[in-house]
Amino acid sequence: MSEGQIQDAIRLALTDEPGLVVWRNNTGVAEHRGARVRYGLAVGSADLIGCLDGRFIALEVKAAAGRTSPEQRQWLDLVRRNGGFACVVRSVDEARAAIARARTGARE
Repeated sequence: MSEGQIQDAIRLALTDEPGLVVWRNNTGVAEHRGARVRYGLAVGSADLIGCLDGRFIALEVKAAAGRTSPEQRQWLDLVRRNGGFACVVRSVDEARAAIARARTGARE
């Protein structure tokens, strides 16, 4: 499965999680009227972001062989240091397990 397919599957699977809302966070650069415009939260910000009972959640989605960039690792660490939950997931099962850990107060 591609990262996009995994993201879609995770978003669909997590719709039944009580107290959780998750959004797709697209990031990049586009050209508009000759100007380059950055969009998304920040370079390295997680693919899926949301709130779990009021707590910030960040899930970086990777395919089986995918690796995080230094910017992604930095962003995930920033979320954790500020009381949020952040981790890398590679499947629906990993995403569900991550949300279960977040419910217990874990940061990763």
